[in-house]
Amino acid sequence: MREERRPLADRPLTEPHPSRLSPERPDRARILAVHAAALAAGEAGYPDPATGLFVLTAGFLARRGTCCGRGCRHCPYVDD
Repeated sequence: MREERRPLADRPLTEPHPSRLSPERPDRARILAVHAAALAAGEAGYPDPATGLFVLTAGFLARRGTCCGRGCRHCPYVDD
């Protein structure tokens, strides 16, 4: 059974929820820059600057239509 589509949170796809990417995180600006570049290019994700792990973009996650509940950094559905 397919999950029902959820509305996106009321913030731009370029701005992750603070619980997923703290404003105090030292490498936040770099993360936001590589995320914005991946979004602009229509890519599904980008390698995390610190770890090299693949991180999904908010655009990719929004196109999925629902939150998977795995704590994605750029989840466009988190609003609390």
